[in-house]
Amino acid sequence: MNQPIFEINALKHAYAGSTVLEIEHLAVQPASIVGLIGPNGSGKSTLLKLLGLIERPTRGQIYFKGRKVGPFSDDARHAISLLPQEPFLMKRSCFENIAYGLRVRGHGPDTVDRVHEALSLVGLSGKDFARRPWYALSGGETQRVALAARLAVKPEVLLLDEPTAGVDAASAQLIKEAALQALRQQGTTLIVASHDWQWLYEICDKIFHLYRGRISGSGRETIIFGPWRKQAAGKWAKTLSDQQMLYVPAPPDPSAAAVIDGLSVCEDGATLSSEDNVLRGIVSRLSLERKTGRVFATILAGDISFTAMLPPQPNRAHPLFPGKTVYFGYRPDQIKWI
Repeated sequence: MNQPIFEINALKHAYAGSTVLEIEHLAVQPASIVGLIGPNGSGKSTLLKLLGLIERPTRGQIYFKGRKVGPFSDDARHAISLLPQEPFLMKRSCFENIAYGLRVRGHGPDTVDRVHEALSLVGLSGKDFARRPWYALSGGETQRVALAARLAVKPEVLLLDEPTAGVDAASAQLIKEAALQALRQQGTTLIVASHDWQWLYEICDKIFHLYRGRISGSGRETIIFGPWRKQAAGKWAKTLSDQQMLYVPAPPDPSAAAVIDGLSVCEDGATLSSEDNVLRGIVSRLSLERKTGRVFATILAGDISFTAMLPPQPNRAHPLFPGKTVYFGYRPDQIKWI
């Protein structure tokens, strides 16, 4: 395996004494696509800032291509580019915004060509947009110009924080295509935080699910939030909105979150083990994990979505489809607490 382009060891980051991110180890391979998913406040943006060498971790080390790096390290600062969730454009033309990074890096004669090439990658005409002022751009155009500024410098690593949030569908599609084009043409490593989980599952080599600042899995697990209530005979459970009971082992805290992986699914419930906690739900979506060929079902029970990997169906269509009622189950020992 190649040397990781990024490696994190014993990292901890805190604001005003409150820990917001804690990762024991994380490695990212070059020319790969890594997705970061998780609820708001889970630490995704903080992790991207640390990898973008904008902030120094409270504790721990970040290595870039085998070398320890920190904020604005000479070894890495021109090789890494971060597109924040709310990109900032200078009060200048689109051309000047995009050319700024090139000039800082010492580019000269090819600046005009690089600017026009970058605009083309995000679906904007250099003729129409190069001289357009920052205030004459829509929200989607602003996001695309900000991405063009990062693509123009051809970074080794491109960090994207919710790149399609709050933009129109056409702009979102162009942003996605431009990011993948950077990978295909230049071997750029992409690390993307997004709530567009479907897109990430389709493109990513690896996905990390962050919750309360910690990596809790690959994102295909089901996470159920408390509160949990003690039932008769010492059992603990959560009542779903359709009055089904979700039973769990004794939680470390009534407000803890349960992580369930490896749900079993069938059409009638008869084949599920008697030891399983069996629930009934409706398939709301099927999704293909392109890198592995695995098919996952999103099943709605009450108001909660559960995720299950479906068994392979060689040479025939899968019997499950959106809208179908199914049964699914899990064993208590499958539950982890976070």
